[in-house]
Amino acid sequence: MRSQRQQQLLSQYGAWAIVTGASSGIGRAMALQLAEAGLHLVLVARSQAVLEAMAEDYRDRHGIQVRVLALDLSQAATVATVVAQTQDLAVGLLIAAAGFGTSGAWLKSQIPQELDMLQVNCRSLLELTWHFSQRFAQQRRGGIVLLSSIVAFQGVPYSAHYAATKAYVHSFAEALAVELAPLGVDVLAAAPGPTATGFADRARLTMGQTLDVVTVAQSILKALGRRSTVLPGWLSKLLAYALWPLPRWAKVQVMGRVMQGMTQN
Repeated sequence: MRSQRQQQLLSQYGAWAIVTGASSGIGRAMALQLAEAGLHLVLVARSQAVLEAMAEDYRDRHGIQVRVLALDLSQAATVATVVAQTQDLAVGLLIAAAGFGTSGAWLKSQIPQELDMLQVNCRSLLELTWHFSQRFAQQRRGGIVLLSSIVAFQGVPYSAHYAATKAYVHSFAEALAVELAPLGVDVLAAAPGPTATGFADRARLTMGQTLDVVTVAQSILKALGRRSTVLPGWLSKLLAYALWPLPRWAKVQVMGRVMQGMTQN
């Protein structure tokens, strides 16, 4: 039997949800939670094989419909494909979980990689949010989850650009939560701390204690429609609240020391 919260998700946002970054990490965990709640899914990520395997599993175990879109959101034209391929669906929920990070000294960064990150973390998220907020406002119901991070709350030396992309996402989500609430659209900025995903390997980071992706996904969905920001999991709260009393310049210094110790280059 589905839990009360799962039934609420289905009644508030059903029948279809879009999840970007669905093949791994928090996106994959979110997709599973929604499948268990009975929502039909549009799964968006680069790996066709991984998405097809997920789709088959979800259809068999949860009796839902699944549409797979193997797309690279670092390519500007792909958002238009997502919009076109979902026009015939009663989409009520957008989970924008696609994203990646970089780390290390800014002067050693590679601009093509940084521009790809800007496209995935910000531009594609912006376009998807614009298109689906229009649809949700017209139908007078919907939900949007944008993946922020605890690094969004101050500058972070040795991860300067990644933290800046997450600051963009967080500020954007906070503002939209106010604008769209009267139209029946819930917007949530989810700001997790270190989480056990493939993120660290791609960002060339060495992480210590991390959160479990299932716990993070459950916390995010529990908060949707109830608040505009969530720090999912105890570690996210501990790290954020430990810095809260400090002035902003001190937070930047502390985060810089932490990040420098975690970088692999």
